[in-house]
Amino acid sequence: MARIASDALIERLADWGVDTVFGLPGDGINGIMEGLRRHQDKVRFVLVHHEEAAAFMATAHAKATGKIGVCLATSGPGGIHLLNGLYDAKLDHMPVLAITGMQETSILGTGYQQEVALDKLYEDVTEYDQMIYNPVQLPAVVDIAIRTAYARRGVAHITVPNDIQVADADADPWQHVAPAAAPKTSAVYLSPPGRPREEDLQRLADFLNEGEKIAILAGAGALHAREELLALAETLAAPIVKTLPGKAAVPDDSPYTTGGIGLLGTKPSEELMEEIDTLFMVGTNFPYTKHLPAEARVAQIETDPARAGARVATEVPVVGDAREGLRGLLPLLKRRSDTSFLDKYAKQMDSWRENMAALENASRDPIAPQYLMSVVNAAAADDAILTCDSGTIATWAARHWTIRGDRQFYLSGNLATMAPGLPYAVGIQHAFPGRQVIAFVGDGGFAMLMAEFVTAIQHKLSVKVVVNNNNALGQILWEQMILGYPEHGVRYPGSNVDYAAIATANGAYGVKVRQPNDLPGAIQQALSFDGPALVDVDVNPDEPPMPGKVEYEQAKKFAEAFLKGQPHRSTIATTLFRDKIQQLRS
Repeated sequence: MARIASDALIERLADWGVDTVFGLPGDGINGIMEGLRRHQDKVRFVLVHHEEAAAFMATAHAKATGKIGVCLATSGPGGIHLLNGLYDAKLDHMPVLAITGMQETSILGTGYQQEVALDKLYEDVTEYDQMIYNPVQLPAVVDIAIRTAYARRGVAHITVPNDIQVADADADPWQHVAPAAAPKTSAVYLSPPGRPREEDLQRLADFLNEGEKIAILAGAGALHAREELLALAETLAAPIVKTLPGKAAVPDDSPYTTGGIGLLGTKPSEELMEEIDTLFMVGTNFPYTKHLPAEARVAQIETDPARAGARVATEVPVVGDAREGLRGLLPLLKRRSDTSFLDKYAKQMDSWRENMAALENASRDPIAPQYLMSVVNAAAADDAILTCDSGTIATWAARHWTIRGDRQFYLSGNLATMAPGLPYAVGIQHAFPGRQVIAFVGDGGFAMLMAEFVTAIQHKLSVKVVVNNNNALGQILWEQMILGYPEHGVRYPGSNVDYAAIATANGAYGVKVRQPNDLPGAIQQALSFDGPALVDVDVNPDEPPMPGKVEYEQAKKFAEAFLKGQPHRSTIATTLFRDKIQQLRS
């Protein structure tokens, strides 16, 4: 067979170590699909049901492996569908390559069917964005695209017109009038040195040695620095607060952590931020500055110079990798013998954990979502990977999914989009076929991309899906009330949908759970099932995801919503009352 340009494209992906491409075929990428067919021994194509899911899968693959994720879509509408998942990668700084088709070059600009200028459309979402006009641009453009995605921690995009896809791979059809030739590049990326400058480390050490009440804020950029973070906390006698994407940075039962921060965080973390005089941000660009201290002195270690000191006034911004930076910093710090500040918040966390455990009540009917998450947490393996949708379920996962052993946790951090939980799980299960991967999703998000559970069935992936089914868009419901408005347009009419039927109808394990007594057995059977499984659980729709520390203004607005005619105020009030009683009993 004659070697076509698409061969050069796929071969170069393989040279970079890419072994999986998530996507959906179409007439705009038939040439690329032929390239994938010819090289299926090196690069597998994972057929999905929606291009948005393909981009989510590529993003999750990048998050879980650290390697570039790749997704593929046809021209026009297919490429448009990729965007939401690509913005997830952009905002969470994940290296992803999107490949799209384009109408053949002879008809570009004529308004041909499905002609969309995807290179222009992708300008905002990408760090590198290029159309192929000549076969000899490949493989150099692939090299530059992937290298840029790694270097700038973002999205790269290559769009290839139909006729170029099937052209001779070595074709160079036009006269060269510039003093240049197609570059000969290599499939190599060299990471920049991660250790900060010695003078910066010394300045950071001096700063931290001066602090008295210090807190460490660890984010996703510190997920690989667990040992160093714990050593830092021990040396400084400083509690570790975790952003939600950084939840797996240190174990949740560690005496050095006060858990999460923000609306989904803990009361001890909120109070800690009010008391500290020094904050050290490690591997995070935490955007919710309202939850950061107003008066404390701040230092930060961040890989991107543009993000160092971007959120709050930062006296000591340091550029470098979290793990390498902490390794260089630790020998320069003075070990503290006074652990009273750390001990104070360790005791507060003991009380917080007791309060959270009190809400994991098996006798509640309807089923408490906290209990659902606790059952999953207890039954899951110590190296399980949990993926999560955005919404109230992120609150339950943040507070009732315990990081222990080699567990991991992934969600859409900064975009906070609906529906990534299921495709995340599919993408990660492909990367780690031997690991237990659980998608904890809401009924709203699951309904958006539920066809990807069929993808899991068809690809024989042992993904486990737990649907927190409250028949409502729960997060929006509570956000309306916290603004002082009675809820409107957030509950679906009629009874809860039976999503488990999708599983059973297609040969997978599926069960609908309506009674709390049935829940532990259903979860255990799903996790032990050899194949994809789905547990659809009807939970209390009136369980509010309360902030760790309720502020006066929040309580006032909540009360205003009641006074203005909140339609479910009696059941909400009853739930709140029962929550408080259980916590007092604990």
